[in-house]
Amino acid sequence: MKVLYHHRIGSKDGQFVHIAEMVHALEQEGAEVVVVGPGAVDNQSFGGESGLISQLKKRLPRAFYELLELTYSVLDYWKLRRAIAEHRPDVIYERYNLLFVSGVWAQQRYALPLLLEVNAPLLDERGRYDGIALHQLARWSERHVWRGADHVLTVTGVLARRIAREAVADTRITVTPNGIEPEQFAGLPSREEAKRQLGLNGRLVLGFTGFVREWHGLDGILDLMVEYPDLNLHLLLVGDGPARAPLESRARELGLSNRITFTGVIEREQVPTYVVAFDVALQPAVVPYASPLKLFEYLAAGCAIVAPASENILEILTNERNALLFDPEQPQTRTDAILRLANDAALRQRLGEAAASTISEQGLTWRTNARRVLEIAEDLLKTRAKGQTGERP
Repeated sequence: MKVLYHHRIGSKDGQFVHIAEMVHALEQEGAEVVVVGPGAVDNQSFGGESGLISQLKKRLPRAFYELLELTYSVLDYWKLRRAIAEHRPDVIYERYNLLFVSGVWAQQRYALPLLLEVNAPLLDERGRYDGIALHQLARWSERHVWRGADHVLTVTGVLARRIAREAVADTRITVTPNGIEPEQFAGLPSREEAKRQLGLNGRLVLGFTGFVREWHGLDGILDLMVEYPDLNLHLLLVGDGPARAPLESRARELGLSNRITFTGVIEREQVPTYVVAFDVALQPAVVPYASPLKLFEYLAAGCAIVAPASENILEILTNERNALLFDPEQPQTRTDAILRLANDAALRQRLGEAAASTISEQGLTWRTNARRVLEIAEDLLKTRAKGQTGERP
């Protein structure tokens, strides 16, 4: 099967990881994949964003920037037309974005099944965090794409229910959580050896991966380290972000500069070598519809995980089985969970082993997701073929 993978991302971050992993997994499952999207992202270093996009966001009035986003769909539609004419794909697989309707136009023009991957309700998200000037236009574009797609794939059941409220039938929605490539975590050193290689032997490592923000509440971990010096805790932060400078400043104030490590932005293939060193992996509270990539890294590395007992996380984790879960409304429960793990090596071992097994038990791999995408695509193509021949579907 030939798949046209369509997107509009301009930054090399978790979104790019998802795209790269899904393209690779589709190819592993025997599909031929043609990617149509902004080419500049391929040449950026990990963590980078298109300079033009950044400047436009900063300098243009919000309404004008949103109109430019929609205008991009017109230009992108012609790219799609050329790609379809040249490669003759069987289906379009699109990563949803707000004010991005060219995929639906191509679907309608060429009668190609459109599978839409939705990772967030972007109208809700942007309205909450950045603001939306042309709300009605954005709402039209979101509903138009969600309803127009032949099938919608969401990363959580929470998000699936949100989309169903927009008159998208449950039969046209499938939940495919984010995943992992298990081979990336094969052949890694033991936890103790990984810690030794990082100069952290003898420390109990609390770890976090990703873009560090203030609302992650990692400053509370520093307070915990001061309160319990005998535990010899070390905070290992694999990534970067706006909370880095405040955390480093706070660590200096508390005399903890030698007990906190920021790796800065690193390439994706390096991440497993750090995650495997985590004695306790920290998953802070997340937005209610998310499927955090870091969670699957923690599982694959066999970490003892501390995570919020929110509905989306409960789709993957079970308290006392493959993680310790805390009440996101009660910060002390997170502290209690960390202390419990810090003082119980046997519990860390048991939860870590169950975490590693979760990947295979729940099929949390990119190849599983790719296989499901291709199965749905095959069903859509068969249904269309029956309709064209006059047969009853």
